[in-house]
Amino acid sequence: MSHPHDDPAGAVLARARALCEDMTFAEVRAWKGANPGRLVIGHMPIYSPRPLLEALGCLPIAIHGGGDQLEIIRGDSYFQSYICHIPRSTIELAVSGRLDAFDGMLFPSICDVIRNLGGMWQMLFPEKYSAYLDLPQNFDMAVGGRFYAQELRRIAGELTARGASALDQARLRDAIRDENARRAALRALDEVRVETPWLIRASEAYVAARAGGLMLAREHTALLQELVARVKERDAQPYDNVRVVVTGSFCEQPPLDLIVALEKAGCDIVDDDFMLGLRMIEGDIDEERPSGDLLDALAAAYLERGAATASRYIGAGENGAALLQKVKDCRADGVVFAAASFCDPALLDQPMLEAALGAAGVPFTSFKFAENTGQFQVIREQAGAFSDSVKLWGAA
Repeated sequence: MSHPHDDPAGAVLARARALCEDMTFAEVRAWKGANPGRLVIGHMPIYSPRPLLEALGCLPIAIHGGGDQLEIIRGDSYFQSYICHIPRSTIELAVSGRLDAFDGMLFPSICDVIRNLGGMWQMLFPEKYSAYLDLPQNFDMAVGGRFYAQELRRIAGELTARGASALDQARLRDAIRDENARRAALRALDEVRVETPWLIRASEAYVAARAGGLMLAREHTALLQELVARVKERDAQPYDNVRVVVTGSFCEQPPLDLIVALEKAGCDIVDDDFMLGLRMIEGDIDEERPSGDLLDALAAAYLERGAATASRYIGAGENGAALLQKVKDCRADGVVFAAASFCDPALLDQPMLEAALGAAGVPFTSFKFAENTGQFQVIREQAGAFSDSVKLWGAA
């Protein structure tokens, strides 16, 4: 990453990176001090209904664990060794006092580990709000949509009882508009990555997207818009890299240096699911709903325009079809599977995705990581070998 003084986008990226690396959540505490009585609600880095939380006057914060910056001292004692790493570091953040400014947590139903993490949170912090958010498996709006809207209404009522603003359709519409604007800004950033990946590296786009989990949608939109404008001012030349889609990291996030290692191995990452929580809804959420209840709009967005991922039931769709379409749309040369160690949803999904890629003649490689992985040489060599083979022989 260029020095801020030499790079038109440097100052924006420096601010985003500072937010991502602050394990003390200083800006969250500052917001809390400036907004007495309002609630800070954390959630896991996968999809959560952030517009609902903003409409209730809450500050939604994505908890990405401790990454490679936090030493796990007590967190390991709460979970068995054969599960992914993020619940340990999330508990470490909490028991070490780093999350004291938080009033509660949402735990979306993506896997048994997160369900257990929600239960552990309730036992350790009974005075704080905790909600397990069941996501629908039936994609009929009359069934799954009704169920999900009821879940959102339940959470809204529970948060209001703890001091959040009452659910109001006008405020919810404003929050949905803010979220749609953020999504448009993310799409603009992603378009730059696809069309001119030499202007912004995936590691930089990742930092900019991840910072959005720590701020309100409107503030994140402004940051992204400034970044897109600034990177277009860069004087950069294309690299002789292969274009790849990285998939499998939809919850526990890889260390930033791991993403950089892939780039140094000759990969232009033109698409990924690193920050799927902010990109889960493909397209806009409907701001006007015939039923008059915008909770139905949030439910419909998840059911009808939710991204295909191991954390979301595919329904009647063909497993792998969405990934193949993504490869086509991004003009990618291959796919890199990067899943967190012991991530059951990603690792159980991967063989079906590999079969679809193999049938279509799309080259791929795979590795596993943990959020606190510190050595990347083996991964870099593997990715470099993959990059070279694609350049030399393509799908063959």
